[in-house]
Amino acid sequence: MILVGIAAVLAISGEPGREWLRYDRAAITDGEYWRMLSGHFVHLGASHILLNVAGLLLIWYLVGTAFSLAHWLLIVAGTLVGMDLGFWFLSPELTWYVGLSGLLHGLLAAGILGTLGSQTKEASVLGVLLVGKLVYEQFAGPLPGSEGSTGGLVIVDAHLYGAIAAAVLASGLLIRARTSAPP
Repeated sequence: MILVGIAAVLAISGEPGREWLRYDRAAITDGEYWRMLSGHFVHLGASHILLNVAGLLLIWYLVGTAFSLAHWLLIVAGTLVGMDLGFWFLSPELTWYVGLSGLLHGLLAAGILGTLGSQTKEASVLGVLLVGKLVYEQFAGPLPGSEGSTGGLVIVDAHLYGAIAAAVLASGLLIRARTSAPP
């Protein structure tokens, strides 16, 4: 809910706020480093933020109990850093980005991994669907209709970078939990 609150407050700033807060490669190069964080919380418009909030609520419902709040916060922070590193080093042609969609893909990936032991069937189905979507997007582009519903371009690399970063973090947390648990 913290993520929803931040995004909602920033939505009030409208177009000027979006311009000032979005991930903007040129501005970051000029020292406006806050954009590496704030860009994930501003949106293209009302439909964009509503879709992202709905996605966040659905993910929370499906896999929200996979980790403790502290671990989720670590996954969120690490996923955002991983996405920004991906943008910077792997997608230098990306000039600007806004939205939570990359983080949402990351939270879903982490949650799927975190629930594999207790909800194996459901987690497996979700995992196959997520991987299928990511592969489709890398070869064919955004899902049909997604750009129309968000009001702008969909940066599919954000989805991939978010999912990979969160999956790595979640795997590390799960391995740590298993190796430090008493026999």
